[in-house]
Amino acid sequence: MTTLLITATDTDAGKTIITTALRAYYHYYFPQMSTGLMKLLQTGEIGDAEFYRQFFDDVVIPQRFSAPLAPPIAADLEGKTIDIDLIWRNYQQLAQTKDIVLLETLGGLGSPVTHELTVADIASSWGLETILIVPVKLGAVAHTVANVALARHHKIKLKGIIFNCVTPCSQTDIENWTPQKLIESLTQTPVLGYFPYQENLTDLKHLAQQVADYLVVDEK
Repeated sequence: MTTLLITATDTDAGKTIITTALRAYYHYYFPQMSTGLMKLLQTGEIGDAEFYRQFFDDVVIPQRFSAPLAPPIAADLEGKTIDIDLIWRNYQQLAQTKDIVLLETLGGLGSPVTHELTVADIASSWGLETILIVPVKLGAVAHTVANVALARHHKIKLKGIIFNCVTPCSQTDIENWTPQKLIESLTQTPVLGYFPYQENLTDLKHLAQQVADYLVVDEK
């Protein structure tokens, strides 16, 4: 069984789109392998759960809170707490029945999950192979270096970096804002590819093809 934890430098990096595309890729290119999809938890009445469930009826989201805020704050507003043990049990149950599990986090590596723990703490303590999603934009180099340093500090198993065009961007934009050789030199971490801007987010077969064409991923 393989788990890929999908995290990012921040919110709005496109984790949900990349996670959806990866699941579609495994479905179409490795149909012999069972895949599971889990969101660590969700804040906001409408969010990733509603997006995922357009396509997948087996998405696991152990806890969710109404306010679109950082989880500990959203939980406090409802007089509740983040139950890490519950989230871990849900993950374990999924991992025991699937060949591949895609586990999407919230926010970025430094985002709080509880009042004491960040996403980086979870990735480290659970020992999960992690993919870092970075939006292609000015400032991406610094954000990438900082987040890789955070991952290294927590001894996270960082599989690589995916740069995501969350808005239309040219090849010149990509080369100027997210130069692969410079980033790999600075971080000593492989760039797994550049995911192009997607106008149509509902065509799973197309998203799977985009993964096959632009990203370096495998079934193991």
